[in-house]
Amino acid sequence: LFPNSLVFTKMEIFMLLSLSNINKFYNGNQLLNNISLTIDENDRIGLVGINGCGKSTLIKIIMGIVNPDRFTERDGIISKAAKTSIGYLEQMGSLNTENTVICEMQSVFSQFHNAIARLRELEIEMAHGNNSGEDEYVRLSSWIEANDGYNTDVKIKMVLNGMGFSENELQRTVSGFSGGEKTRLAIARLLLEEPNLLILDEPTNHLDFKTIMWLEDYLKSYSGAILVVSHDRYFLDKVCSSVCEIERGSLTRFKGNYSNYIKLKQESVIRREKEFELQQKEISKMEDYVARNLVRASTSKSAKSRIKALDKMERIEKPLHDEKKAKIHFTYSTEPPLDVLSVKNTDISVGDGTTQKTLLDQISFSVRRGDKLAIIGDNGIGKSTLLKIIQDKLPHKGVVRWSSNVRISYFEQESTNLNKSLTVMEEIHHRYPLLSELEVRSLLAQVRLTGENVFKQTGVISGGERAKLCFAIMMQEHGNVLILDEPTNHLDLASKEAIEEALLEYTGTMIFVSHDRYLLSKIADRIIELRCDGSETFEFGFDKYMDVIRERQAEQKRIADAEKFAKSESAAKEKNSKVYKSKQQRSAEAAKRAEIKRIEDEIDSLQLTLDSLNDEITHENVFSNYELMSAKCSEIENVKNSMDALLDKLVELDD
Repeated sequence: LFPNSLVFTKMEIFMLLSLSNINKFYNGNQLLNNISLTIDENDRIGLVGINGCGKSTLIKIIMGIVNPDRFTERDGIISKAAKTSIGYLEQMGSLNTENTVICEMQSVFSQFHNAIARLRELEIEMAHGNNSGEDEYVRLSSWIEANDGYNTDVKIKMVLNGMGFSENELQRTVSGFSGGEKTRLAIARLLLEEPNLLILDEPTNHLDFKTIMWLEDYLKSYSGAILVVSHDRYFLDKVCSSVCEIERGSLTRFKGNYSNYIKLKQESVIRREKEFELQQKEISKMEDYVARNLVRASTSKSAKSRIKALDKMERIEKPLHDEKKAKIHFTYSTEPPLDVLSVKNTDISVGDGTTQKTLLDQISFSVRRGDKLAIIGDNGIGKSTLLKIIQDKLPHKGVVRWSSNVRISYFEQESTNLNKSLTVMEEIHHRYPLLSELEVRSLLAQVRLTGENVFKQTGVISGGERAKLCFAIMMQEHGNVLILDEPTNHLDLASKEAIEEALLEYTGTMIFVSHDRYLLSKIADRIIELRCDGSETFEFGFDKYMDVIRERQAEQKRIADAEKFAKSESAAKEKNSKVYKSKQQRSAEAAKRAEIKRIEDEIDSLQLTLDSLNDEITHENVFSNYELMSAKCSEIENVKNSMDALLDKLVELDD
């Protein structure tokens, strides 16, 4: 049931997984082209590429969900080490929604719980004199200790706390949580399983800052290998030691984190371009020589040798430049007054009637022209609700006052403002009927919505494509105030860079909610943090905000450590101090100490007597005399009984 093979050290595994010549075709187009990859035990690999490049398909091939296409015996080879265990984040797929949170997490350690239960059974058997299970007891005890099986509850609480779940939520049923919360639970369960190859697909999508930073620190010290697909550049920088890029079907691996990958890729592109240009010059030179000298009898032989050299030459392919990036520009014509928005004593509430719940109260802040205000906070605190409240889309208390000449352009996180039954083209035509078809196609091309995608219904296109459509609509709205709710959530890295450039160029006022730390760092010049006890405004950008938070956390830790030390000192002093309530109590304590001393002296005296009797029975005149020997043994037994009685009394006095 608990094989010794489950216990192994890192030195026993080097290569966990190897892919060789992986190909995949869809609708006649090659998505993956001869991809090879080796994952070793300590690898931290980030898998990047534009949306639709094949990242998820490659992961599904690794997991055996999708089969690669094979044309020869050497194609599509997937090799795993005998002891490779793979954990894959399947968006809630591995959770039993009928379980409570604590039961679901404890199910990961069922083999330890079974082993501990078996130990208790063996202990009862051995207490009744049946020692037949002694070997099994030793083996199970060693296995549990070697695998830290006695600390499973500590691990569960540590991981759940890190993923943002409080003690009060442990008894809640999994089915009662939101989609984002279930994803966090799925990540927590996966971390507790501790596979030696962890595969994560966009793990930070539903996480707030605190949880993302905890996950980063946890993964940095994770004992197995990690393969992660992510568009979070901060996350890739913190976690990854190499980056694999899928581009036009091919996979290229770069050493280092994401920032180093960007640098190495640029250097690689420049180097390939130079090599291509040099070879092209050499080829042109040789072809020109052949053309001028092939027909001449004196130089024909030399020209033919150059033809052979050209045939044998390994041609460098012309470097393909990155696909065109989206060109997003937000413009406006009317400037609002200096004071754009005033919010005073408003509340953030959800639900209606008896089900209404107030998340936060007495929220006040102001926005001036040109501000780039970021609203941050934990999931579920009410950030998106606040964006709707300041637009009067939801009822609220307090005052929300916009100045004149304000034109709002709003990006909604879930794109519910789109008509799912209309095509992408029809959505634009419906809003702007005066635009010609050519103008609509040109607008969509700017955000990189082209080809057949423009004739698909908005309800079936991807989240990233819906976001691009919303950006195209916003470009036509010419708002002087942009309100954005998680604008980079569904975008690939290239599209994120495009929207960041557009927002950097934008000179109007911006109020936005985001968990994208890279975007916050580049765009925000003011921060409002929503917390369960209210809100706080920071009159500076995200990087300085993070410095302030770290300083506060360090100070809180210093205070907590000081309080802990003071308590321990106080407890030690209290333990060592002699406090007596009365004269009678002091007399009783003195009598007790005297009685203990008397008993200890009597035990010492009896021990001397016992030692003397034991010595006497070794003499020949005693052990040869049966009656004398019997008398001495009886005396020894009496002394032992007296000592036992005194020892019992001594224990009683100590208690």
